[in-house]
Amino acid sequence: MNVCVIGTGYVGLVTGACLAHIGHHVICVDNNAEKVKLMQGGQSPIHEPGLSEILRASLAADTLEFTTDLQVGVDHGDILFIAVGTPALPTGESDTRYVEAVARGIGSHLTDQYKVIVNKSTVPIGSGDWVRMLVLEGMVEKQGNTAQIQDLQADSSQGIFDVVSNPEFLREGSAVYDTFNPDRIVLGGDNVGAIAKMQDLYAPIINRQYGEDASLAPVPVVVTDLSSAEMVKYAANAFLATKISFINEVANICDRVGADVLQVATGIGLDSRIGSKFLQAGLGWGGSCFPKDVSALVHTATDYGYSATLLEAAISVNQHQRLIVIEKLQQTLKILKGKTIGLLGLTFKPDTDDMRDAPALTLIEQLNRLGAKVKAYDPLVSQTGLSHGLSHVKVETDVERLADHCDALVLVTDWPVFQALDFQKMAQLMVHPVMVDGRNFLDRAILEQAGFHYVGIGH
Repeated sequence: MNVCVIGTGYVGLVTGACLAHIGHHVICVDNNAEKVKLMQGGQSPIHEPGLSEILRASLAADTLEFTTDLQVGVDHGDILFIAVGTPALPTGESDTRYVEAVARGIGSHLTDQYKVIVNKSTVPIGSGDWVRMLVLEGMVEKQGNTAQIQDLQADSSQGIFDVVSNPEFLREGSAVYDTFNPDRIVLGGDNVGAIAKMQDLYAPIINRQYGEDASLAPVPVVVTDLSSAEMVKYAANAFLATKISFINEVANICDRVGADVLQVATGIGLDSRIGSKFLQAGLGWGGSCFPKDVSALVHTATDYGYSATLLEAAISVNQHQRLIVIEKLQQTLKILKGKTIGLLGLTFKPDTDDMRDAPALTLIEQLNRLGAKVKAYDPLVSQTGLSHGLSHVKVETDVERLADHCDALVLVTDWPVFQALDFQKMAQLMVHPVMVDGRNFLDRAILEQAGFHYVGIGH
């Protein structure tokens, strides 16, 4: 099938490259000419395991193209994915101006060739009808014949386009794997033909032709109305974020009563109604999805006269959780002014270079406010030399430089490589060999044997 993906961020680029990998002819559109040139040369602008290999292979097979020309993409695609960013505004609502611009742009380039327009971006509930309106307005602005366009679109047998909601559930660091091994595919829309076209598009993935285990049953396809599909995305992320905030709340109580949150999490996680995933206590959640989506759902609820108190509490717990590390440093070192603190990890999770709303940024801000000197080492950030938001921290090139003359280290990101460090040598380089394990990721016995004073979260 011919596919156009508009927007080449995490979602758009992974979606486009993976669809090209399974045999569809994909054109990805982005208005950043420098970025497009980079991708045309076979380089991925984002760090995502497996993505560069798929991108280069699809370019070589002529199933993947990149362009800045929206007209080229719209003319090519039978299915048009809108995959631009919807960042959070200060109010908590989503910034949908990029979606609006793309929807109007699509409308201005449409002809009488039928298209399925797919909302892949995480958009506010009710955006399906809004996008349909914007596309029509784009058509009117370009072609001028309002009555004819609206008559065609009103007649489902002669419709110019249909809008489908197809939310993504990709985890940064595992996005390629998640594309080929999804738990489910959600399709929201009111046109049977458009839904069928989407099922054909995803058939190789549904039938697990590219999945890790071809013997598994086909991937479940959930067909809903537009608004329900949009809500599925928000509800899923809000639930997972709330689950993390819950175990962090339990961890803070464990600290006070002498219980071990690792043992508690194991005990409750074995309950089939609860499950063990997302019960890892620590510094809380960050990144581009959970903070934005939970805030957006709270904002939507407010717009419709409802106070989402549980979600508001999840956000509040998460904000406070980042300060727990500061409290533990103060309890151990007392005065932080004049002390040197080293951060192990900067990105919000391992296997990504994404620092959006990363807990490390909060720690850097608070430690600087308290007069501490902050150093950091991250396996990816230190290698790439990225410095966004890092003006008040010295990014070291290796862990030994990080540990040298530090009063304490804080494990911020649970990169696997951090479990195999030479902790004995690091302890010898430090003024005070203190390790605050912000993810309960390291082995306490190994740290203590190496000479560290180990501090966990509820552990």
